[in-house]
Amino acid sequence: MKVLLVVPYISFVYGGTARVVRDLACALGQQSIHVDIVTTNANDGNTLDVPFEQWVIETRFRIQYFPCWHRYDLVFSLSLLKWLNQHVNDYDLVHTHTLFSPMLSRLHRLCWSRSIPYLMTPHGMLEPWALAHKSKKKAFYLQMVEKNALSKASAIQVLTHSEAKNLAAMGLKNMALLPNGIDVKALPCPFGSELFYQHFPEAKGKILILFMSRLDPKKGLDLLAKAFAKARAKFPNIHLAIAGPDSVGYSAKVKKYFADVSCLDAVTFTGMLTGELKQAALNVSSIFTLPSYSEGFSISVLEAMASGLPCIITTGCNFPEAAEAGVAQVVAIDSEAIAQALINCLSDWSSAKAVGARARKFILDNYTCDKIAVRLIAVYAAILEMRSSQ
Repeated sequence: MKVLLVVPYISFVYGGTARVVRDLACALGQQSIHVDIVTTNANDGNTLDVPFEQWVIETRFRIQYFPCWHRYDLVFSLSLLKWLNQHVNDYDLVHTHTLFSPMLSRLHRLCWSRSIPYLMTPHGMLEPWALAHKSKKKAFYLQMVEKNALSKASAIQVLTHSEAKNLAAMGLKNMALLPNGIDVKALPCPFGSELFYQHFPEAKGKILILFMSRLDPKKGLDLLAKAFAKARAKFPNIHLAIAGPDSVGYSAKVKKYFADVSCLDAVTFTGMLTGELKQAALNVSSIFTLPSYSEGFSISVLEAMASGLPCIITTGCNFPEAAEAGVAQVVAIDSEAIAQALINCLSDWSSAKAVGARARKFILDNYTCDKIAVRLIAVYAAILEMRSSQ
């Protein structure tokens, strides 16, 4: 089976989607699937330093980069479209990631015209909160372009029950519920904690709360500022690490949120963390929080839980299974609820650590890339079997 994964961008500055695509490709390759990725060199305001239009061999998959024009997450590459026109027939199936991309829309039409099955993964981009952002443009594009592509897709991979419900309300039926998974090899080793303090000495000796995600209005940092201030009034030794890239110019507003509640001195903005420094951040942290208004299915939450951290997330993170299993505190999208959850964790460490231990087992049992890849291959196989019988 030859599968082509297509994503407009794969730089980690764009968040979890890039990680998902790479980890998925590796996991599929481990199952003896021939996997290629084609993408661009988009990198927020910069470009990736990568070779163009030649295969780069990664662990168990190949990737090819194309030059592009891009502004934020709007990406277009004429050379990539030309390559797709010439080579898409070399593959049994095409799997695209993200929506609202004219480049991907052209690919979907190309696949349809040539009877090549394709699968789409919206990554939460059709959630109500996400659609409300730039709502007029998205509503127009959804109605005129994206709905048709989705309805003609061989399958739509939805990450959560909430996403499935929202797509069903749009009249879409061909859905496969498959959550994101994490690469267990990327989980923290028990060493390297001092590395974090070498970079951020102001956090040493503090009880560290970790937020690890893009700086974006949907991430609930306005709520976290108020909640953190209330928790700090009771526990003055807490410190917050905000770890993530700012691709939309949001950091100044975030700093104002914390300054307004007199807590900016207890917050460290680390920027995006990768590799050993990211592992060290997970090692030294006591609590993880993601108070989002809306998520697809957060990789950072999975990583934090798999690292054994007690996690405080909102219902906007679309992970009710964590609450049902008792492996995370899932609270309302409200600063009071977030504050109380923080205070509860800080007040009862033994219970919080027990939740973290259960969370680790829960994620490793259910949400690893290798397990998700096996389920996805079954979806691929069903699509190809249906095609051969027609």
